[in-house]
Amino acid sequence: MSSDAPKASDRSEKVTFEIDTNPTDDSRGAQNVRAVPRDQPVPPYDNIQDDDLKEDEAATVRNRTLLTSDEEKTLFKRVDIRLLPLLAIMYVVKTMDAANVSNARIMDRGTKHNIMIELGMSANDYNLVTVAYYIPYIVAEAPSNLLLKYFSPSVWQARVMVSWGIVLVCHAAVTNAGGLYTVRALLGLFEAGLWPGILLQLCYWYRPDEIAKRIVLVTVLGNFSAVSGLLAFGFNGVNTAGLSSWKWLILTEGIFTIALGVVVYFYLPDFPGTAKWLSDKEKTFLEARLPSASPRSEESDFDWQEFKNTLKDYRLWLFVFVWAFYTIGTTGLTFYQPTVIADLGFTTVGQAQLLTIPPAVFSCMLVLFFGWVVQTARIPTPSVPMFFMIAIEACYAVEYTYPNIGGVYAATTLAGGFSTAWYNLMWPWRVQTISGATGSAFAIAFANSYGQIGGAVGAQLFNSKYAPKYTTSFAIAMGFVGLAIITASITWYFTGRVDIETRKIRRARIAAAKENKAVLDDVEVKDVRSNRV
Repeated sequence: MSSDAPKASDRSEKVTFEIDTNPTDDSRGAQNVRAVPRDQPVPPYDNIQDDDLKEDEAATVRNRTLLTSDEEKTLFKRVDIRLLPLLAIMYVVKTMDAANVSNARIMDRGTKHNIMIELGMSANDYNLVTVAYYIPYIVAEAPSNLLLKYFSPSVWQARVMVSWGIVLVCHAAVTNAGGLYTVRALLGLFEAGLWPGILLQLCYWYRPDEIAKRIVLVTVLGNFSAVSGLLAFGFNGVNTAGLSSWKWLILTEGIFTIALGVVVYFYLPDFPGTAKWLSDKEKTFLEARLPSASPRSEESDFDWQEFKNTLKDYRLWLFVFVWAFYTIGTTGLTFYQPTVIADLGFTTVGQAQLLTIPPAVFSCMLVLFFGWVVQTARIPTPSVPMFFMIAIEACYAVEYTYPNIGGVYAATTLAGGFSTAWYNLMWPWRVQTISGATGSAFAIAFANSYGQIGGAVGAQLFNSKYAPKYTTSFAIAMGFVGLAIITASITWYFTGRVDIETRKIRRARIAAAKENKAVLDDVEVKDVRSNRV
């Protein structure tokens, strides 16, 4: 093999270009993946004498070998630092703001400053708060994600955060149930799009076989939304300046959200190709290393054919049903957890707020451990969320069979932890099978939004009439989680090949990087841009 690219004077001469079809001794199937040395100059395709390289792959090889393995590691440390911390803070604020009404329900319980007493609401009236939030959230999420590329992530996500922050501030003016329904509906409308927008933006920067780690790093802080319980504990009894404690809680969160939205506008990176802190070589490298199915900033902002092909993709609907069944079976417990714990008679209301923290800590531990397991690529990606659903079923079954106060709290701690962690480890599975800018934006948002139907329905399961043991609630929830397990099993059957190939490519990339090589092959998924498998 010639160590130098051919000169202009001898372009008619053919050179042998080294392509390693055995980059690793891994016996699990990675030996068919092609890898090329990063320090090998890539000649024009017409000068290459190698049947293993196709004409349209020459540019890919050239751009994927622009940086050495060490330079790539250094680059991604910079990318991670610039992108992930801010996305993580955005996510934790989103989870806190969406859940604040749950903690508000038991603040100043039994006094005129309690939100239900102050607004003249019954338990059934309060149940409709979640319905008011989720209906506009479901409708607006997909359009929001489709607009993210047109306006750019920094502009659109800043708009999202400032808008819902203003709505949170408006909670201070609420004086009746109708007012609360209105601000919660507006919150759902304006908050829609933040989380799928975060996922979509990660797809522009990272490969599907490396995105699990980033999702875990972003979402693990979301489990610290239990700090909302600490805030509620701190604000409990703070009734001053004409505002009840629950209004001070939500008002404070709203002001912080608006401030964070301004920070997002100025500091959130958009796409690799537009990042001013990257060199031209780094920009080219980052975009070239993405699979052909990944979304790219140079694609059109909206492709109608791609949109229609995405709707025809059966995997879209399978994931939607998994999400819907699962959220019906778990969201109710998550939303009403502070109330369920308070109904158990555990200590004071303030301490009941603090008892919502252990499930969040447990969830954080699950995400960190199983996120690491998934990232090693040694077990099927779908196996982790499947295990979580089975564990939730076991918790529900034990509680239904042996109801007692300690058992209910144990069930809420374990099941609550598993149910929250499930979302964080389900998304790496979902993003393996998306393609295109329009297709990716719609597929992510559609699964997340219409899966939230369970948020409106599931919240009704843990009605106070079933207190304090909630056996009926757990029985119904068991049924829906069971349906989610069945649907997820079917989905696994139809997406198993892509997951196997994704993990194979990741193992090959790790092995090749140790020898300063770049992997040429990518996983072939159904590309909605051409409707080709």
